[in-house]
Amino acid sequence: MKLFTCQQIAAIDQQTMKLEPISSIDLMERASMQVTDWILHHIDYPQTFWIFAGPGNNGGDALAVARLLAQCNFNCTVFLSTFGRMLKGDPAINFEKLQKQGKVDIQTIDSEDSIPKIPAQVIILDGLFGSGLNKPLDGLAKKIVHQINQSGAKIISIDIPSGLLGEDNSANNCENIIKANHTLTFQFPKLSFLFPENNQIVGNWEVLPIGLHPTAIQETESKYYYLTPEMVSDKIQKRDKFSHKGTFGHALLIAGSYGKMGAAVLASKACLRSGVGLLTTHIPRLGYEIMQNSIPEAMISIDSSDVVFSEVPGLSSYSAIGIGPGLDKKPETQNALKALLLSQPKKMVIDADALNILSENQEWYNLLPENTILTPHPKEFERLAGASTNSFDRLQAQIQFSMKYRVILVVKGAHTCISRPNGDVYFNSTGNPGMATAGSGDVLTGIILGLLAQSYTPENAAILGVYIHGLAGDLAANKWGEQALIAGDIITQLGNAFMQLV
Repeated sequence: MKLFTCQQIAAIDQQTMKLEPISSIDLMERASMQVTDWILHHIDYPQTFWIFAGPGNNGGDALAVARLLAQCNFNCTVFLSTFGRMLKGDPAINFEKLQKQGKVDIQTIDSEDSIPKIPAQVIILDGLFGSGLNKPLDGLAKKIVHQINQSGAKIISIDIPSGLLGEDNSANNCENIIKANHTLTFQFPKLSFLFPENNQIVGNWEVLPIGLHPTAIQETESKYYYLTPEMVSDKIQKRDKFSHKGTFGHALLIAGSYGKMGAAVLASKACLRSGVGLLTTHIPRLGYEIMQNSIPEAMISIDSSDVVFSEVPGLSSYSAIGIGPGLDKKPETQNALKALLLSQPKKMVIDADALNILSENQEWYNLLPENTILTPHPKEFERLAGASTNSFDRLQAQIQFSMKYRVILVVKGAHTCISRPNGDVYFNSTGNPGMATAGSGDVLTGIILGLLAQSYTPENAAILGVYIHGLAGDLAANKWGEQALIAGDIITQLGNAFMQLV
């Protein structure tokens, strides 16, 4: 799924009206019917709705929903705030329709004194401001938002919580934004929905299709994408009847140190489960028995050091290299990592302590082979690229880092973000909070390495690896629950995750 800025979505609306063709009032009715239909399927009858409508198209949607809910015999009261503007266009038409219907009590908020005291037992429908908002709220609008947020009532926002901007909220004040329980957004999620600091504002969001024209969507360029099952399943390669283990690559995983061999075990198991033909794991000498007993399917390369990675093995027989899980940052390990980078492997994924070593030796960034995959969590990314004040700024820094050093960045989180050297960005749609557990990142590294070692491109290995990792985590959470989930559970569900997509 492409993701667009709010300005682009408005342009797609206009194109839809020309291409379908459809009038703007009918497109608004279509959107309002989708909101009403969601409410009818998710809210028990009877309920009392207090609907807050502003002067723009979002308010027009809210007025139409009020009429449709009243038509279904819900008790509705509309509070209209025009903020000194005159209702015109489609909102004015829907206001007239609502008046003519005569089933809804309509009140006006034109001063602080006219803001109602909201009972906690009503359901609030927020239609004050939509995605066309381009500055933070102040004045009367801010006071209405405060009253709504303090009410304790359940809040459903139409398209976007009032006061939230669609992309960059760095200059915004979250106290002056509606804090919705549910956000029913039209056709596409807004970029700001995918940032952690906005989670308590957006609540549970759901995309409602409103039939925007596919040609308009296709012809509108975007560098942002949201991963869907259809997009990912198309990337999975079919296996030939006469293929053999040599067909599916030979991966080298460099991992583990004294006291951290578990990371090497988890990454190795995940790599094998991702379909690689052969795996060799390079480990310190003292980890030999652990690996041989834990993973009989893996071959072992032994480092000359008992406790850490200190030397690069011969690389000629490997189709991809992964490095980092449980590695530690000893001086000899840092020297060995530099030697590995100087050898310029064709396909490589770097994680964990290998990233931390990189961040302490930033002059090495230029040694990274093109399309190397880096998989930092947010703190590791901050060490690599510097601190950011918010997620939007961090996203821009991520894009710039990928483009400057020609690498693929996988910044892990609730919507893990993958950036490519060409500036494209992919947000993941799978995964759950139960995956915030020790070793989960090691599993992801193993999956990506296993795909890289096969004939997947680095871009597809990163996209498919991230999606499959999250999907396996979702399947594991369904079986064991989020609280009890451990990294090994993700590995056990990798087969089921792949089977869901093929």
